[in-house]
Amino acid sequence: MTVTADLDKVLDKKYENLSLPEVLDAPVAALAGVTDAHGEALAALKIKTVGDLGRNKYVRWAVAMADLQDRTH
Repeated sequence: MTVTADLDKVLDKKYENLSLPEVLDAPVAALAGVTDAHGEALAALKIKTVGDLGRNKYVRWAVAMADLQDRTH
């Protein structure tokens, strides 16, 4: 099964034409609205790439709790 997604709105222009594996290996500043300074702050949590951010247990926990709240209210 082929899955496609339009990531243009969530990525900086420089990263829009990369493959998903390349995006996941890109620095977090590849995400629209995330600056290099934000990336440096996230590095304190050992988050350096988009993939690191998406796989971070604290991020996943927060997303799960927010989703649960949204579904119950």
